[in-house]
Amino acid sequence: MENRRYVTKTALIVALGGFLMGFDASVISGVIKFIEPQFDLTKLQLGWAVSSLTLTSTLAMMVAGPLSDRIGRKRVLTLAAILYAVSAIGSAVAPTFWFLVVARMIGGFGVGASLIIAPMYIAEIAPPQMRGRMVSFNQLNIVIGISVAFFTNYLILQWGQSDATWAQALMFGPYNWRWMLGLETLPAVLYFFALFVVPESPRWLVMKGRDAEALDIMKRASGEEEALKEIGAVKVSMKADTKTEKVSLSELFVPAMRLVLMIGIVVAVIQQITGINSVFFYAPMIFEQSGIGTDASFVQAILVGLINLVFTILAMSLVDRLGRKPLLGIGLTGIAVSMFVLAFGFYTATYTLTEASLAGLPAEVQTEQLNQLEGRTYQGDVAFKAAMQIVLGEGTAKQYESELITAAISMNPLLVLFGVLGFVASFAISIGPVMWVLFSELFPNRIRGIAISFVGLINSAVSFGVQLVFPWELANFGSALTFLIYGAFAAIGLVFVMILLPETKGKSLEELEAILVK
Repeated sequence: MENRRYVTKTALIVALGGFLMGFDASVISGVIKFIEPQFDLTKLQLGWAVSSLTLTSTLAMMVAGPLSDRIGRKRVLTLAAILYAVSAIGSAVAPTFWFLVVARMIGGFGVGASLIIAPMYIAEIAPPQMRGRMVSFNQLNIVIGISVAFFTNYLILQWGQSDATWAQALMFGPYNWRWMLGLETLPAVLYFFALFVVPESPRWLVMKGRDAEALDIMKRASGEEEALKEIGAVKVSMKADTKTEKVSLSELFVPAMRLVLMIGIVVAVIQQITGINSVFFYAPMIFEQSGIGTDASFVQAILVGLINLVFTILAMSLVDRLGRKPLLGIGLTGIAVSMFVLAFGFYTATYTLTEASLAGLPAEVQTEQLNQLEGRTYQGDVAFKAAMQIVLGEGTAKQYESELITAAISMNPLLVLFGVLGFVASFAISIGPVMWVLFSELFPNRIRGIAISFVGLINSAVSFGVQLVFPWELANFGSALTFLIYGAFAAIGLVFVMILLPETKGKSLEELEAILVK
């Protein structure tokens, strides 16, 4: 019992890196509405503010492993905590757009490091019978971090509108987006100090010849007898590693690997190109397009986080019962249907400014300029926004876009809510977590490490591209066509999975190698 308590406490502390990663990645969703007019950003610059974190996190993922072999897992995680705190403070005080981007990129290095090293550390200290549950803490914390970011964004927005003396003294109103980004400093500092009570990874200590220290830690984690066995197994594994030839990237591209590599690449691309990070990182913006207003859009973003949390937990319980392929089939079908619902909802929307709706606009909007458009109906959001920019000027139209859409739009906003929540639920129960399970099973033992790194890099690159161009897509293609494209990619992925992906549940890695490597 004491061993379990020690391992659980250690895993929970280390997994706080996952919480910070989820928070850091999705907190930007509440910020973009305010920084676009403040810094007068183009749509691609707005995409950069969001996607810059993913760019540097991808670089960090490539160097975090080798760096942790050199200086230790714990030191890399401590460095990640520092980077999170520096990024949060820098983002909160950013005087210019590019200062904000650089601060976000600093946080990206922390994201990439903790994404790789936190689960690695937990796997290296947890006894075999607890390893799966303990490692899952990290994924669970990522999802919790996403949910908490949506919730704190909403709280700060409400405090900014409060008449309370303390809220006005802290300037939550004029500095709302700065508070949203700066709040991450608190868990980052907590993570930094909590890591002081965490020991170094025992496997790393053995690698460095510090066997006595490693044995002492393993005794606390799994008892003396089990600790001696595990230390011995680590040494045997290290000897085997020194005799193993280094695998080169070119071995992935031999003819025998064609099928398995194609499956890995397609799954990596489909996970991101169906739009998950457009939803996570731009949720309030998407909901505002349905005309529900800023406050309601932030409330609905909280629902996105909660649905993601619930269905991620459900996926963890089903992946070994139902199997990988059925979950992917169910999930990709749900993703396609949800995106088609979103596309239909926005396609049928119309935009008309009436005398009553003009009267309800903020005083800062020069309604006399809009009188010439009164009664005119626009069939799509692109045409309506273009007309607003011509009449009001680009800056004013951007700043009051949510209020203008709310005043003019005629559509069923529940279609958008159900579409987004259905999409998140379908993703979270299928290709979100299942992709990483598949990657650990599909590739032959000898090249698994380099293969997962390769397809993971492709996955991150697609994620970066999707985040970067999403605001530009909305502005130039419109909401309906953007979501229709995501749905089409999900439908293509569904056909591919059903035809070419074998079920991996219950099969040994050797059996799968015989099936996939021709």
